[in-house]
Amino acid sequence: MADTKEIKVPDIGDFDEVDVIEVLVKPGDTVEAEDSLITLESDKATMEVPCPEAGRVAEVLVSAGDKVAEGTAVITLEVAEAAGGSGDDTGTTDTTAAPEGGTDSAPAASGSEDAGGSSAGSDGGTETVTVPDIGDFDEVDVIEVLVKPGDTVEAEDSLITLESDKATMEVPAPRGGRIAEVLVAAGDKVSEGTAIVTLEGGAPAKAADRAESKPAGDEPETAAQATGSEPETGGPEESDEGESEVLPGPSAGRSLEADHEPIERPIEPERQRLAHASPSVRRFARELGVDLGTVQGSGRKGRITHDDVRGFVKRALQGAGTGAAAPSAQAPAQGGMGIPPIPEVDFSKFGEVEERPLSRIKQKSGPHLHRSWLNVPHVTQFDEADITEMEAFRKAEKAAAEERGVKLTPLAFLVKASAAALQRFPEFNSSLKPSGDALIVKHYINVGVAVDTPNGLVVPVVKDADRKGIYEIAGDLAELSTKARDGKLGAGDMQGGTFSISSLGGIGGTAFTPIVNAPEVAILGVSKSSTKPVWNGSEFAPRLMLPLSLSYDHRVIDGAAAARFTSYLAQLLADLRRLVL
Repeated sequence: MADTKEIKVPDIGDFDEVDVIEVLVKPGDTVEAEDSLITLESDKATMEVPCPEAGRVAEVLVSAGDKVAEGTAVITLEVAEAAGGSGDDTGTTDTTAAPEGGTDSAPAASGSEDAGGSSAGSDGGTETVTVPDIGDFDEVDVIEVLVKPGDTVEAEDSLITLESDKATMEVPAPRGGRIAEVLVAAGDKVSEGTAIVTLEGGAPAKAADRAESKPAGDEPETAAQATGSEPETGGPEESDEGESEVLPGPSAGRSLEADHEPIERPIEPERQRLAHASPSVRRFARELGVDLGTVQGSGRKGRITHDDVRGFVKRALQGAGTGAAAPSAQAPAQGGMGIPPIPEVDFSKFGEVEERPLSRIKQKSGPHLHRSWLNVPHVTQFDEADITEMEAFRKAEKAAAEERGVKLTPLAFLVKASAAALQRFPEFNSSLKPSGDALIVKHYINVGVAVDTPNGLVVPVVKDADRKGIYEIAGDLAELSTKARDGKLGAGDMQGGTFSISSLGGIGGTAFTPIVNAPEVAILGVSKSSTKPVWNGSEFAPRLMLPLSLSYDHRVIDGAAAARFTSYLAQLLADLRRLVL
């Protein structure tokens, strides 16, 4: 007969309550001693609650998102009553979990198997696992021990993590079995040939492996219960939940598919549970917010490795702008897109504080800036333009401009000169296609101009800047700036930009790195002009120099092209007659 027990949360330290972030089993699952049941998370750490003995899960009493404390019931477990007073309950294979019959023969059927479901007697012997070839390093540090005595491992499961001054690597188990002894600890130094663990018995069988290695006459319960040690490892054939089929066999050299789901999608617990990954990889994926069900494994039999998770995050960050859902307004503070969130700090412990809500504009612009910064590989080209003659001309035209009701500012000249440079270098007036395989070059030039308002930064757009004169551009700028400061900009006033200018010349500074306003591919930053001695071929002469900072998307624009753009722009500003050529 089967005995039913409640498995409860053990001592969790000083915490009254902690969150259940993952439930790793479901009713009907067969588990072995020390298999993880649920994952808990406090504000300091995560921990998994292991099963104290082997059995079959009858009922799951908690779900992801629940708060639990020490003593909270997690599951009910059906365990086999020991036959003949056997002192090793964990040797049972849990065929008794069937509702009726078959229990009398269970001891005979299972007597040759150890607690982990592996056949130590048949495979025989203890093997000492040593550090493999680690290259040119005499000694490396052990930074993490991933197993403990009594753990059941499969071939290619990671045992320890090593770190040199150049890289980290994990030492895998050469075959399946049970850890008899761990011979190293975190902080030790090891070299090639150093013994790290002793391994007993054979590989813990997965459902598919057991079915292949057992004679056809074996009891069906044996194959079913063998998945209890690590239910997610039986999943290459299980594609009825919609996962991509995992190809078996070694595939270290295989290129990974880049069409994974965006990392911002909600993680599906069942798909996460079935993923073929070791505990350390699962922990790593949880820290980065990665759904393992969407990651293609490159390890043996499709096992997901740390490198697979890192590669998935890298591709997600590179391609998030092509398909990922827009993050919420709180995205910059809460992480996302694989970026660990910034922890919340109680600053009141250190002194008096005041909380001021962000303006609506900053709440909306913040996520966009964050998304642009993450998705666009930024490079900034710095240059200077001699605007001595331009400024003299502007001041000479000041009175005439006022008669027209227009305030002639340096920004109007910058917009006009930028429009001419965009005509000369059309790749700066483009957007990268979401697929990343083509440019969308726009045959219109709309220049966005950053305007500082009491509520935050807005970027109204001067439409068709290439078709307008400087007076008309100056009039547009005055109108847009007034509407921006009065909070009366419409959606149409801020849409359709192809290039942006952020001018801090009226405030100060010598240079800065503006963030590209994606999906645009470039933005011009302008700092405060200053008089400098410039060599004119025969002597140093005082010239009014304007600092330029051009940030651009390096996927679209090369450094040489950026240098040509700023050089040409500087020539236009130095001699406005070039604008009419």
